[in-house]
Formats: sequence, structure tokens, C-alpha cells
Amino acid sequence: MTRTEPIDWTRITTELDARGWAVLPRLLDAAECVATAALYDEENRFRSTVVMARHGFGRGEYRYFADPLPDPVARLRHDLYPPLAQVANRWAERMGRSEIYPATHQAYRDQCHLAGQMRPTPLLLRYGPGDYNCLHQDLYGALHFPLQAAVLLSQPGKEFTGGEFVLSEQRPRMQSRVEVVPLSQGDALIFAVNHRPVTGTRGEYRVTMRHGVSTIRSGRRHTLGIIFHDAT
Repeated sequence: MTRTEPIDWTRITTELDARGWAVLPRLLDAAECVATAALYDEENRFRSTVVMARHGFGRGEYRYFADPLPDPVARLRHDLYPPLAQVANRWAERMGRSEIYPATHQAYRDQCHLAGQMRPTPLLLRYGPGDYNCLHQDLYGALHFPLQAAVLLSQPGKEFTGGEFVLSEQRPRMQSRVEVVPLSQGDALIFAVNHRPVTGTRGEYRVTMRHGVSTIRSGRRHTLGIIFHDAT
């Protein structure tokens, strides 16, 4: 049995369609969260480190894993992709897009590599007091999978305060809507990377999604990001 088989995908799909995000409670247990966060200090695991303030992204750091990915990260990417590909294909049809996402993650990575997107994108993020992540989208190239996952590895209220996950939705001819999503250690948030379809009175239309993290007030916050497309 894969880690994702017990998940109620009917609920997840319904919530993704309704609001563009859904929470998978306790996808990782506490020991797995601690072990994954500890990878941050293993330099040989990563292909690059980004200091966010240097690029105007916010404050804090993140590191992109190198291939081969650590086994737990690779398995999550592999196991989460197939049910999300079904959602992605329905969304593409609703938005009038021509993309067809294959059934397996390896087949999708093959498409990315043919397009020149060769670098893995799963990452670990580390924030300390005063750090934050501006609203953004993780696109990385012409091909991008429309959903991604973020797993909170630290304990809110114990290891850090502040640092809420924030989503914004830019609707046509309307003011933007913001959601703050409470997460516990080990919870995974699935959310739209770029656009999601919405049914309106005149049919389907697209809204633009962005995500970020509010300011850390104290402590240290680690997050695992699972992005399914590779980067140029």
C-alpha cells in the first residue's frame, strides 16, 4: 500500500474544485518530519540554495534537492501525482487547455525533460524570526503541473509562532481574495500553482492563484515543497 491510498480522494477532489486547495492531515508522522527537516544541513543532498532576500522573494532560505531525490521525497512525489493528474486533466478541459497529463509521474518528467526542463524542483524551506515568503507562483518553465504540495515539518506554537500559509485568488474584474490555512505538523496542503477553473453564471473562467508565508514571530519553521514539474 502506498502512503496515499488511505486518503479520501473524493473529499480532496471536491475541495480542490471548490476552492483550489485541500489539506491531507498527518501525511507524515512526527519522526518523519524531524528526519526530513534534518536533511537541510546535509549539503550533498541539494543542487542549489536560495537566500530569499537577495532576490526580493522575502526573507529566509530554501534548498532544491539534487537527483537522486531522498527516498521519502521521491515516494511522495511519485504517489501523490496519479490522483492529482486526474484533477489536472479535468481542470485543463474546463479551462479549454490542450494539455494532457500522463498517468505516471515518470512519464510526466519525461515530457519535462524533452522540453529542456531537467532539474528537480522538490525543496526544503527554512524560516527564522522575521522571515516570510512573498506571494508567488512556482512555474520554472513552459511546462508546469497545475497542483503542488507543501508539508509542514515543524510544530506550530511549539517550534515556531506566526508563519501561517497564505493563499491569494485574483478573480477577473474583482478584488483579490485571501485564505490563511492552519496546518499541524505533518499536514500536507495541496494547492493550485497558477490557475484554477471556476464555474460562473456565464460558464467557466480562470482565477489566478499565488501562495506565500506570513512573518515568523519566533522559532524556526521547516517546510517540504513537492513540485511535480522539473525546471529549466
